[in-house]
Amino acid sequence: MNTNSIIENFKEIVTNKYAQFTGRANKTEFWQYILVYIIVSVVLSMFINILGGVKLLRMLFMIIQGLFALALLIPSIAVGVRRMHDIGKGGGWILVNMIPLIGSIWFILLAIKDSEPGPNRFDK
Repeated sequence: MNTNSIIENFKEIVTNKYAQFTGRANKTEFWQYILVYIIVSVVLSMFINILGGVKLLRMLFMIIQGLFALALLIPSIAVGVRRMHDIGKGGGWILVNMIPLIGSIWFILLAIKDSEPGPNRFDK
């Protein structure tokens, strides 16, 4: 796994699979997307904290972070739905994240499961 393939995977999801809720996303596709999302979010948060004393710059980076999260809301949901399809679950299982604390843990446990072998009902 090299950096270029991780970035290419992220670009593929954000551009070509932006709102693709059908099909499957294997563990690698899902977790590489999540990795880049988290890294960018952490870097933006670091800039916000570093620039705490400069209100205008801090506000600018807060707006950028909000726009980043908003722009990637649909592809994040889509890759999560496709990940659930890959383990044989319906896309509605991503809603388990709405259960405080335990829901996120439950979703992570589902997302780390191995792919369902062979074709399943979510294949094209």
